[in-house]
Amino acid sequence: MAQDGSPRRTSLVFPIVLIGFGALFLLRRWNPAFEPWSILRTYWPLILIFIGIGKIWDNVQRSRNPNAPPGISLGATFGAVAFVLVIGMLIWHGRGYLRGRGGVFGTKHTTKIVEPQRAKSARAKLEMGAGQLTINGGSANLLEADFSFSDSYDEPRVEYNVAEGVGQLTVSQDSRSAHIGHSENDWSLHFSKDIPLELKIDMGAGQGNLHLRDVPLTRLDLNIGAGQVDVDLTGDRKTDLTADIEGGVGQANIRLPKNVGVIVHASGGIGSIDAHGLKHEDDSYTNDAYGKTPVTIRLKVEGGIGEIVLSQEL
Repeated sequence: MAQDGSPRRTSLVFPIVLIGFGALFLLRRWNPAFEPWSILRTYWPLILIFIGIGKIWDNVQRSRNPNAPPGISLGATFGAVAFVLVIGMLIWHGRGYLRGRGGVFGTKHTTKIVEPQRAKSARAKLEMGAGQLTINGGSANLLEADFSFSDSYDEPRVEYNVAEGVGQLTVSQDSRSAHIGHSENDWSLHFSKDIPLELKIDMGAGQGNLHLRDVPLTRLDLNIGAGQVDVDLTGDRKTDLTADIEGGVGQANIRLPKNVGVIVHASGGIGSIDAHGLKHEDDSYTNDAYGKTPVTIRLKVEGGIGEIVLSQEL
């Protein structure tokens, strides 16, 4: 009851808003790619505008008919319904627009090409906070990069210069403040099939798919804070390769060649090692070709890696 003894009007604003947000969270659980948060961050003031207009309408109606019986505050209720409908239309329109272009709502896309510029060899450093990193070879350029990232991340920076015939390449990225909901950060990098490469990767968390079979790699330093990494070192090698993998990786799957000598040293907080086709002695694993080929792959795995799977190509 109101202070003057008349019943208060009922408002359905809060229940309607709760239902709307509940539906968004439910859709988010059904479909992890569903990304409504950038729309909500941009257009949330609409709820203040719609409900405010509705309350003005309610007050005008009460002043015109003060003896009307109590009931639902229609103006504020319609304002809440209008807000939910408008947000739904914006999300639907945005998702449909981007689906037609092969993207996820809120995701940006950019490409970069780095020409060798007379470099005879190259050193590349990749600094990635979190996401999915995919590396392949076969490029006619030093690097062909494809980046897809949501607005939780800044656009990756690609810096390159050549000094005394050695190319110095850095790919880095800043992440923004903590975000809600699904966030995408995918790097797809294709390196040269001809230029010898030293590669250093610092990755905070995520998944690494490193298909290095067609990359003339001479050194690999890989540090991933958390996640999973798949490393393919199969194929023929013209020069020795030294590779170090360390960090808190949950699982490291490493494919090794059969016709190139391989020795693997594993130490530190290793959870378990599953080796296929390799000989085990102390903390070392070797294949049948070790010591018999002019080229050798020397791999060191250390740190808090939960599981290492070493497999040799057939």
